Amino acid sequence: MKQKISVILFALIFGILTMVGSASADPITYHPSLAHKDGAMAYQHMNYLAYDIGSRIAGSENEREAAEYIKGQFERIGLDTEIEGFNFSSNKSSSNVIAYKEGKSSKQIIVGAHYDSVSAGLGVDDNASGVGVLLEAAEVLKNIKTPYSIVFIAFGAEEVGLRGSKYYANHMSAEEIEKTIGMINLDSLAVGDQMYVYGNDGEDGFIRDQALAIADKKKLDVETNPGLNPDYPAGTTGDWSDHAPFKAKGIPYGYLEATNWEIGDLYGYQQTVEYGEVWHTENDTLEFIEEEYPGRVQEHLSTFSTLLTDLLKFMDKTSTSK
Repeated sequence: MKQKISVILFALIFGILTMVGSASADPITYHPSLAHKDGAMAYQHMNYLAYDIGSRIAGSENEREAAEYIKGQFERIGLDTEIEGFNFSSNKSSSNVIAYKEGKSSKQIIVGAHYDSVSAGLGVDDNASGVGVLLEAAEVLKNIKTPYSIVFIAFGAEEVGLRGSKYYANHMSAEEIEKTIGMINLDSLAVGDQMYVYGNDGEDGFIRDQALAIADKKKLDVETNPGLNPDYPAGTTGDWSDHAPFKAKGIPYGYLEATNWEIGDLYGYQQTVEYGEVWHTENDTLEFIEEEYPGRVQEHLSTFSTLLTDLLKFMDKTSTSK
């Protein structure tokens, strides 16, 4: 009964936010008198990307429209924002949308999520959900002096070989790499059976470890890869998302994801017991996810938004030498 009331409350707040947003020329506008419910803003952004724009294939007009939308949201929040264009084939281009938030230190954390999708479905889970949480974190933290400066990046063309994150990481100067204490990746947060956070082995796994400590303190249902597959040791994951190019540069990573490491081939690709993969299929829509898993999207967005914002507010890297 308690969970049902919580879902109803979330829906009411989301409905109010939607009405406020639709009354403005700007697709998303938040009224300052509205109480913040973790995940509600993320849900609205996710919904806009998937349904007002649609599938966002790398290099397509829809992908470009999504980039402009995200840029507009960062600017509305009040962050210094730029578009970083790049080519990923002889006749196709994409872009990264980059926003900067100054913190107490010149050292920085990169927080990223890709906004492109495949053609099947609408890319709700993969990865409008990650972009939604990214934008909500930027909104919530805009007036908070965080321990480190934050670079929020919406990556383009992830689905065709991590092109956006590779382009950004490969164009970082030695000075930029040195002052970057970590990269947090948000990918496919909405539908998987379990919510996870991953990181490097050893002391470079401090982002994961601090996230798990926050989850424990706040009673968030987040765990890490249990290490059932020896190819992917406990607490880590594979190099198949936008954290990988930064890891290759020696930058520690954290990675938020919803999937299931205890089924199939035990490598986190099969997200759900009932349906296996939802990402990259026609089922990656709100209609399917909310019918089959009522309340899951709201719970996941709320949990991941709470975890990410707390992590960025209280990040402490004093125990390492980078």
